[in-house]
Amino acid sequence: MKKFVSAALALCLAGAMTACAGGTTSDSTVDESSSTASVAADSTAETGAAEETSSPETAGEVMSYDEYAAIEVQEGDQVPVTIQAYVQDKQILYTDSETGKTSTSLYLQDQDGAYFAYGVECSAEDYDKLTQGVCVQVSGYKAVWSGEYEIMDGTFTFVDGADTYVAEPVDVTELLGTDELESHQNQYVSFTGMTVVDSTYQDADGNEATAPYLYGWDNSGSEGDDVYFTVSYNGAEYSFLVESDLRGGDSDVYKAAEALQVGQTINCEGFLYWYEGANPHITSITVAE
Repeated sequence: MKKFVSAALALCLAGAMTACAGGTTSDSTVDESSSTASVAADSTAETGAAEETSSPETAGEVMSYDEYAAIEVQEGDQVPVTIQAYVQDKQILYTDSETGKTSTSLYLQDQDGAYFAYGVECSAEDYDKLTQGVCVQVSGYKAVWSGEYEIMDGTFTFVDGADTYVAEPVDVTELLGTDELESHQNQYVSFTGMTVVDSTYQDADGNEATAPYLYGWDNSGSEGDDVYFTVSYNGAEYSFLVESDLRGGDSDVYKAAEALQVGQTINCEGFLYWYEGANPHITSITVAE
């Protein structure tokens, strides 16, 4: 699940029976690869919304993305929230060895913004139904961890009769190194014309070493762990990774990361995760011609 690492890095709530708190349909697909109105919970029967959540202590009115984003939290804060959004991707189904409970982490988005729902309670049966574009209602707690705004300790239900939505990647290359980049946190984004440079780490003897990619942020991992790589753009360097809980070792993007060579120009797509700065979870790598 969540790893402790160090790294250098719009939907209207006005729909009818087929809406997930509102919006339009997108028929686009993703390579391997929010609305200012609040929707009351008692209106869900009219809009084809979700069944009652199994976490009533956090359930409440469905928030628009703007309302969610306006909630200020500091490290350690937990504010109850309920949102509706569309599944863009999911991490592996994780089983707690002590409790036996299963959970997953979801990358969610609508046409106004995106959410990362960490450790959402989920059965194996429901996990298989969490396909790209499906609308869900999530109740949990908004929190922030090392700069990443997320929904934690959540439960979810599927929104019956809702439309589907798949987000197109937003090119944020020119926003790298700017404050504006964070406004796209957790969205599906793309980066173009990035140059692969050496990633540095300390070897077993404590000496500085370099490699085109690392297993783990400090290269203390092994094949199958997260793959980190460093890219440069306009003279600045950024750390990207292939999150192994999202794309495992047998995926095309994982293999592409292992094949990176210093000096290559690449284009990437992925989710703009945040850890002490931009730390995107990459789902597609293409070597530029």
